[in-house]
Amino acid sequence: MLTLISGTNRPVSNTRKVSEEVIRIYKELGVRLKTLDLAELPASIFSPSAYATKPPEFARFSEAVLASTGLIVVTPEYNGGIPGILKYFIDMLQFPESFIQRPVCFVGLAAGVWGALRPVEQLQQIFGYRGAYIYPERVFLPQIYNLLDDQGQLKDAELRGRLRTQAEGYIKFVECLQGIRLRPSA
Repeated sequence: MLTLISGTNRPVSNTRKVSEEVIRIYKELGVRLKTLDLAELPASIFSPSAYATKPPEFARFSEAVLASTGLIVVTPEYNGGIPGILKYFIDMLQFPESFIQRPVCFVGLAAGVWGALRPVEQLQQIFGYRGAYIYPERVFLPQIYNLLDDQGQLKDAELRGRLRTQAEGYIKFVECLQGIRLRPSA
């Protein structure tokens, strides 16, 4: 199963709205996703003692990453980089097994014109350092406030098409690398 990480803990975030769009696309393609919303991280993970001993409430997050055949990371851009909560989440995961030889792809969104290019590149460096297989087709959603309708869905069919094309390619990438089928046979 693939796991989507919604990369912020900001309430009612655009990241969560874009994550829902990505989830719909994978569902249309017949692939189930588990979603990890960083807004649901337990408060106990922020204790300084969590570095040495992870709180039991964090286990569902860690186990979801470890059980995943591939990760989809949806990240906003905060101050020219990745959200601190996303970096902290990565730091709390088991090393090196959380990402080593695990396929990962990225979707970035931002208020600015570059659509989270910088945070996606930062994440590629981090995941590459951790031994992940990085899917090269990234999707950037610039000026996100202009791209979502009142229901939080993408208004632009071309951008939705790019997300779908990324998903189709990423599914094949994961299937090839992992030697599995993510979609039921037709």
